[in-house]
Amino acid sequence: MGTLRKAQCRPELKLGEIPAPTRLAPYAVAMGAEVFSHAPARRQPPVHGPAALAFAADNPASRDDDEDNELATGRFILLHDPDGSAVWDGQFRIVTYIRAQLEADMGNDAMLGSVAWTWLVEALENHGARYRAAGGTATRILSESFGTLAGRPETIDIELRASWTPATSDAQAHLEAWSDMVCTFAGLPPLPPGVTPLPSRRLT
Repeated sequence: MGTLRKAQCRPELKLGEIPAPTRLAPYAVAMGAEVFSHAPARRQPPVHGPAALAFAADNPASRDDDEDNELATGRFILLHDPDGSAVWDGQFRIVTYIRAQLEADMGNDAMLGSVAWTWLVEALENHGARYRAAGGTATRILSESFGTLAGRPETIDIELRASWTPATSDAQAHLEAWSDMVCTFAGLPPLPPGVTPLPSRRLT
């Protein structure tokens, strides 16, 4: 947990500790993350996904200014078994979940699952978070509304569930990589080169 407290995450990300599962390992800590449209102003426009939809319209009547739009949400769980696990190939295992809504064009892309997995791999590589035994699934979810809600447009969500074994017990870089990936799912552009993300609100 000590290394996780040192993580420097983007200011758009609301990160905090949540109850950890008790049956997966003798020890566990879990983080929840959300990205909302009321985050601080950005110098670059959103590149895709719900962030692009939330900020593209200049017409105030097109949305409720008092209502925050959730752009992406996720969970980060660090498991520890002092006895080790043959399945994990180590004493630690990271389990993650991310969900975000996409615009129709991107949501219908047959390569979306591969793209989501690439976001994960690139985020880990960019932060120097060494790992092994990684695996995961990407799922697209189509939501249609009927009856009194028939006027709502169809939406497509992407869910990525993944796990991997960190090469060391220091999980700071892994949490930072994962938090960047949540922002990527929300459609936020990457930080410019040389810009260091601000620390998020202190974990409790």
